[in-house]
Amino acid sequence: MSNTPHELAEEFPDKIEAMHALRQSNAHFCKLADAYHEVNRTIHRAETNIEPMDQFAEEDLRKERMRLKDEIARMLS
Repeated sequence: MSNTPHELAEEFPDKIEAMHALRQSNAHFCKLADAYHEVNRTIHRAETNIEPMDQFAEEDLRKERMRLKDEIARMLS
């Protein structure tokens, strides 16, 4: 597993099989998971100063990650 915090497998450890199945069968879920992954990686790069960014931009990304996570959680329930 990656050392990047907030990976979906860490956020929903009991839903790994369901996430895999949804990635295979649901294009919308796949798009959400990909968007979550990209936003999460961008936040991680900002936090580790690999690609620093303005604190307001980072805050907006955190809100987007939370929105995506909430939608993913709804689909998994």
